[in-house]
Amino acid sequence: MTTVLIVAEHHDGKLNASTAKCVTAAKALNPASIDVLVLAADPAGVAAEAAQIAGVTRVLVVANAANANAIAQVQAPQVAKAAAGYSHVFGPSTTFGKDLMPCVAALLGVSQVSDIMAVEGSHTFKRPIYAGNAIITVEAAADRVVVATVRTASWAEAARGGSAAVEALGVDVALPTHTRYVGLAAGKSDRPDLQSAGRVVSGGRGVGSAENFKIVYDLADKLGAAVGASRAAVDAGYVPNELQVGQTGKIIAPELYVAVGISGAIQHLTGIKDAGTIVAINKDADAPIFEIADIGLVGDLFKVLPELQAAL
Repeated sequence: MTTVLIVAEHHDGKLNASTAKCVTAAKALNPASIDVLVLAADPAGVAAEAAQIAGVTRVLVVANAANANAIAQVQAPQVAKAAAGYSHVFGPSTTFGKDLMPCVAALLGVSQVSDIMAVEGSHTFKRPIYAGNAIITVEAAADRVVVATVRTASWAEAARGGSAAVEALGVDVALPTHTRYVGLAAGKSDRPDLQSAGRVVSGGRGVGSAENFKIVYDLADKLGAAVGASRAAVDAGYVPNELQVGQTGKIIAPELYVAVGISGAIQHLTGIKDAGTIVAINKDADAPIFEIADIGLVGDLFKVLPELQAAL
């Protein structure tokens, strides 16, 4: 019998959209049940959000002061303990999941399946390799629990409208003391989160400088979009690295992606291949980005963007 446990990702008392995408992936298994595990110091708010995801059977909460911050070495023993009796344990292929799930797999003595983008069977999955240039089919051992991360760019969020039961779960494990939370340094912005935004405007080396990047921010604000950047723009110091989109940055799948002054290196294209509509603005008509763009405009971005904003 297929039963799935999903580890919820949350921050500041809010459930991350990656959890609902994991639920969609879990549904592809046609399981008997899908449970969501919430680890937090005060899980009530997050649990209430998770309970509204359609398809969730139960929300299991572990309230522990040690879970105030997401430390993989602290949470992994609790997840491994809670996983008893489940056939599958899923987490998102985000910074959170990539940190936590390998620890869970190690404690359960199994090999992790990474970046699930399609379900072929109860233990057979497709995942990208070679920076997304090839797709491989992998098969997990049928007699062991499957621990996997879900490629969030490949799955839509499950709908709301559910009413799952919320249950407290007692997890009696010795928590490690060799790892402790020191602090979190993160950029603050009123714009949508890059990882989950429906619209994204990204700038590349062609923007020219950190000062010139204001033109990208202005267009993003006009569209209500998040802001991203190519690795070249990040390496040049135009923007901080949390805005980087691509193989070594964030893998995203917005409904609309606007690439401004981005040539389209393969590492960047890997990060946007699942976007709904890709718009490219570049003065180089031979830029690789035009090969995958749905809409391409050859022109000087410093003339085009003000005209576009005026039109909007």
